[in-house]
Amino acid sequence: MVQSIDGSTIIEGHSTRLSSPVDTEVVLALRRAADTIIVGAGTVRADGYGEPASRGQRVGVVTRTGRLDFDSPLFTSGAGFLIMPNDAPAPRAAVVVVRAGTHDVDLPAAMRQIHGDFAQLEGGPALNASMFTADLVDEINVTVSPQVTGSDSPRLLRDAPPLHERYTLSHVLEDEGFLFLRYLREDRGAA
Repeated sequence: MVQSIDGSTIIEGHSTRLSSPVDTEVVLALRRAADTIIVGAGTVRADGYGEPASRGQRVGVVTRTGRLDFDSPLFTSGAGFLIMPNDAPAPRAAVVVVRAGTHDVDLPAAMRQIHGDFAQLEGGPALNASMFTADLVDEINVTVSPQVTGSDSPRLLRDAPPLHERYTLSHVLEDEGFLFLRYLREDRGAA
């Protein structure tokens, strides 16, 4: 994820305007390590997701409606699939669908259906909040962009209930004012 100093995740509707070439390389390195990318439909539309660079990698798009461009390279490549509630309408294209929940996606149930060791969450803020609320985030990689937006734009989590999870800072890197931070969930101990 990328955010401004004052916490905004977008400028003029795009997260990429907060980024830098090095931030892009960090994101691409994390993507290469992931088996699956999990992203909200709004982020796919806003940022123009295409076919993943890593062969065999899948991109799960969380959506309630299935209103996406199935002619985009993300879906024509076969890499894109949908994560939808059980009662959502069938997509208008032949695409793999993971279904869980009613009215909203049951994220824990959906994630149990997705294979692989590492799923990378790429937002947007409402999906991030849902994933944190469902206790599905073990690691946070965030870039702090050296910009102040001053706008009332989304933050990393939108409409999340109070969360009191603690993460430990494990890496800090800096490049031209951009801070690259990696946090790991603190061990909760044996249950």
